[in-house]
Amino acid sequence: MFDRIRQMLIKEFIQVFRDPRMRTVIFIIPCVQTIVIGYAVTLDVREAPTGIYDLDNTALSRELIARFLASGYFRAVAHLSGDAQAQALLDQGQASLVLRINRGFAEDVKAGRTAQVQVLVDGADSNTAAIVLSYANRILAGLSEEVVVEQLARINGSRSTPNRIDLRARVWFNENLESRYFFVPGVIVVVVTLVTLLLTSMAVVREKEIGTMEQIMVTPITATEFVLGKIIPFALIGFADVIVLTLVGKYWFGVPFRGSVGLLLLAAGFYLMTTLGGGLLISTLSQTQQQAMMSTFFFFFPAMLLSGFAFPIANMPAVVQWLTLANPLRWFLVVVRAIFLRGVGHDVLWKELAILAAMGAATLWFVARRFTKTLA
Repeated sequence: MFDRIRQMLIKEFIQVFRDPRMRTVIFIIPCVQTIVIGYAVTLDVREAPTGIYDLDNTALSRELIARFLASGYFRAVAHLSGDAQAQALLDQGQASLVLRINRGFAEDVKAGRTAQVQVLVDGADSNTAAIVLSYANRILAGLSEEVVVEQLARINGSRSTPNRIDLRARVWFNENLESRYFFVPGVIVVVVTLVTLLLTSMAVVREKEIGTMEQIMVTPITATEFVLGKIIPFALIGFADVIVLTLVGKYWFGVPFRGSVGLLLLAAGFYLMTTLGGGLLISTLSQTQQQAMMSTFFFFFPAMLLSGFAFPIANMPAVVQWLTLANPLRWFLVVVRAIFLRGVGHDVLWKELAILAAMGAATLWFVARRFTKTLA
C-alpha cells in the first residue's frame, strides 16, 4: 500500500512542478495576492478629502480647523465661500466631508452659549461616512471639553481643573485599532482556501482529460490510496503556503503573531482536510477543468462571504447565522485570528479545532466513498 501511495505522490509532484508557471501560481501569486489585498482591505480612513466652510473666521474657528487637519484623518481640498459650493463639492464626489462653522461660533463659546458646528458627510459609502463622523465627533468633543474646563476655571477664579470622571480606555490585542491587523490573517486564510480548492478540483478532471483515469482504474490501487495520493501533495503545498503567507503577514505588514506555530499548523491540517476533500469532490462531479473551476468559485464566494471575513456574523439574519455553522472557513478564521492577535492556546480553541477535525474527517470519508463507486 505504501509503495503504491509513494508512486502516486511522485506522479502528482511531477505533474504539478514540471510546469514553471504552476510553481508561480502556487507560491508567488498567493504572496502577491496577500500583499495587494492586505493593503486594499482596510476600514481605516486617512486624509479624507474635506471642504472647509468657515463663516466665523475667528481664532477659535481656525483652532478647530487646525485640529481637524492635524489629526491626519482629514485633508483640506477646498476653502468654501457659499452653500452652493459645499453642495457641489459633495455632489461631485470631490469631498467626503464639509466642515461648516457658523457665524458667531467664537462669540457663543465665550458667552457660555451652545455653539453650532455642522458636519456634512457623503453617505453614499455608509461605512466610510460612519468612520469619518466618529473622527469628527472625537475632535469636537475634545475641543468642547477644553472649553468647558476653561470656563469653569474662570468662574471659580482659578486655573485648576474641576473634579470630573477620568475615563481611560485600554485596548487589548490591537492597541492602535489597526483594521489591517484584523484583515490580514483573514486574507491568508482566504488565499490558502482558494489555492488548495483550485489545485484539488483540477486533479481528477485532469486525469480524465489526458486519458490516464482509465489506466488508474485498472490498477490495484484502492480508493483510499487514490485519495491519499491526490491529497497529500496538495496538503504539503497548503502547509507551505500557510507558512509563507504567515511570514508575509508578520514581517511585511507587521501583524503580531502571539500564538503557537504548532497549533496554527494543526488547525491548518484539519482545515486542509475540508478544502482538499471538497476540491476532490468537485473534481469527481466535473467532466472538464472549466466546469471544475466554475464550480470551485461557486463554492468559494459564498463560503468567504459567510465566514465573517468582511461582515460580522452577528449582524446577519438568524437563518444565515445558522448556515455559517456548516462553513469550515468560519471556524478556521476564528482560530487564525485568535492565534495571531490573542496568542491563545488549545484550551481556548478546542471547540473550533474539534469542529474542523470532524468536518475534515467527514469530508474525506464522503470523498473516499464516492471514489469507491468510481473505481469499482
